[in-house]
Amino acid sequence: MRAVIQKVTEASVTVDGEIVGKIGDGLMVLLGIKPDDTDKDIDYIIDKITNVRIFRDDEDKMNLSVRDTGGELLIVSQFTLYADARKGRRPSFDRAAGREISLPLYERFLEKLSAVYDKNKIRTGKFAAMMDVALHNDGPCTILLDSEREF
Repeated sequence: MRAVIQKVTEASVTVDGEIVGKIGDGLMVLLGIKPDDTDKDIDYIIDKITNVRIFRDDEDKMNLSVRDTGGELLIVSQFTLYADARKGRRPSFDRAAGREISLPLYERFLEKLSAVYDKNKIRTGKFAAMMDVALHNDGPCTILLDSEREF
């Protein structure tokens, strides 16, 4: 499982002209799922998302987590996080899970996230939809996460 987390002052997802998810200060999370992901992968990514210390404290040091600040989370599924563009000009998405595998894992991810973080502060995009994602990256601060620790 992979995630790209971006510290934002605001972010939103629009589908067919309608805003389906919108947050203020917090984290925009792009989530990629591969076929053999398990609860262990989910737990690792959730722990990192909610506890990574990338928000500034009173001394202007990146020392606080989204949990510490009470920030919001916008979770967006993105199979392209498993794109492989090393060969040729067209990326391969062979490592990304198909809908029949990724949808239940995505829903499980949201269920487990809601169990450890205030569900009133969690918003989502629309699974498998063409989404217009807008954000104001704060910093900018963007962190890559991989449950297999590939990077």
